Amino acid sequence: MNLPLAGFRMAKPIYKNLTFQVLTAITIGVLIAVVRPSWGIALEPLGKGFINLVKMVVGPIIFLTVVVGIASMGDLKKVGRVGLKALIYFEIVTTVALAIGLAVANVSKPGQGVRDRVKTTASDAAKVADYTKKAEEKKSFSDFLLHVIPDNVFKAFAEGDLLQIVFFSVLFGVAVSGLGPKGEPIVRALEHLTEAMFRVVALIMKVAPLGALGAMAYTVGTFGIGALLPLVKLMACVYLTMALFIFVILWGICRLFRFSLFHYLRYIREEILLVLGTSSSESALPRMIEKLELLGCQRDVVRMVIPAGYSFNLDGTSIYLSMAVLFIAQAFGVHLSIWQQLYIMAVLMLTSKGAAAVTGGGFITLAATLAATHVLPVEGLALLLGVDRFMSEARAITNLIGNGVATIVVSKMEGEFDEARYQAAIHGHALAPAPLSPELAADIAAS
Repeated sequence: MNLPLAGFRMAKPIYKNLTFQVLTAITIGVLIAVVRPSWGIALEPLGKGFINLVKMVVGPIIFLTVVVGIASMGDLKKVGRVGLKALIYFEIVTTVALAIGLAVANVSKPGQGVRDRVKTTASDAAKVADYTKKAEEKKSFSDFLLHVIPDNVFKAFAEGDLLQIVFFSVLFGVAVSGLGPKGEPIVRALEHLTEAMFRVVALIMKVAPLGALGAMAYTVGTFGIGALLPLVKLMACVYLTMALFIFVILWGICRLFRFSLFHYLRYIREEILLVLGTSSSESALPRMIEKLELLGCQRDVVRMVIPAGYSFNLDGTSIYLSMAVLFIAQAFGVHLSIWQQLYIMAVLMLTSKGAAAVTGGGFITLAATLAATHVLPVEGLALLLGVDRFMSEARAITNLIGNGVATIVVSKMEGEFDEARYQAAIHGHALAPAPLSPELAADIAAS
C-alpha cells in the first residue's frame, strides 16, 4: 500500500483540536483576569514558561533549517538568487507597510490630547530608561552591520539573536555545500537532527493552550480594560491599519501570484491563534516551516526565506513603529514636516531590521529610532507601555502572515511551487513534500 499523505490523521473530537484549545484558553484567561485580576497576574509564569520553551528551540531550528536548505540546493548561484529575491521583496513590502502606517496616523491623528489624559508612573520611567539604554547599544548603520557578525557564535544562540544565528547559518551552509560529496553525511545527520527538533516542537505545542491562557490572563489582569480607554483610538488605528495591509496589500500580492489569501489564512488558522494568545510570532515559527513545505513551497526555499523573514520582513512591526512615532509627536504637540517624516521612515527602514519577534522588541527598536533622529522625546515611550502588549498581538500576527506570503511568492518566482500539494493542503489533505522514509511508509501502510 503506497499512500502519499503526510501525517494522515483520522477525524478527532473538537476538544483535541489545537485551534479550539487555544481559543478556549484565551477566553478563560480573559475571564479570570476580569473576575480576579490578581489571579490573572499570578498566571504570568504559564505564559513566560511557554515562550521560553519556544525560544529554546528557535535558534537550533533556524540553524538546522538554513544549513540543510542551502546545502541541499548544491548550486550556490541558486542560494544567492533566492536570497536576493527574498531581500528585495522584504524591502519593498516593509517600505509599503511603513508608508501605510504614516498615512493612517496622519489622517486619524490618534495621539492628539492623549498626553493630558494618560498618567505615567516612576515604573514607566524606569522601563523607558531601560529600553533607551538597550537602544543606545546600536547607534549607527555601521554598528548595526557589526552587530550582525557574532563575536561568539555560542553567545548568539544563548541570547537568541536571530540575525547573528542566520548569518552564521548561511556561512556554515555555504561551507558544507562547498564540500561536495564529503558534505553529504553532514547534511544527512543535520536532517535527522531537524526531524528530532520538530518532534520536540510537537511536544511543546501540547502545552500551548496553557501558555496562551497565562499570557492573556496576565495582560488583562495587569493593565485592565478601563485603564486602556484613553488609548483605544491608537489601538483601533493600529488594528485597522494592519487589517488594511493584510486584506489590501497582501491580498493584491496573492492575486498577482495566483493564490488565495483566504485559503492561506484558513490553512494557518491554528498558528494565528497561537500567536494571538502568546503575542509572539516566534511561537509559530517551527510549525510554519513544516506547513509551508506541505503547502507546496520547495523545502530549500522555505528554509531560507522563513528564518530570514523573521529578521528582515516584519511587516506588522514596521506599521506599528511608523504609527507610534507619529502618535508620540502628536501627543507632545510636535509638528513633523513631510521631509522629517520621510527621514524618520528612512531610519525606521534600518532600525526595524532585526527587531526581535517577541514581545518588547518593538519598544527597543522604537527607542533606537527616537534616539537616532533626535526629533521626539524618548520619554514618549511611557505613553505606550499600557497598550503595547495588546498591539504586539496585532503586529505579531501580521508578521506571521506576511512571512508566509513572502515564502510562497519567492517559491513561485523560483518556479518551485507545487500546485498539486497546494490544492491538497488547502482542502485538508497535505501531500508529503518529499518521499516518505521507509519506516514512516511502513507505519502508514500498517495502519
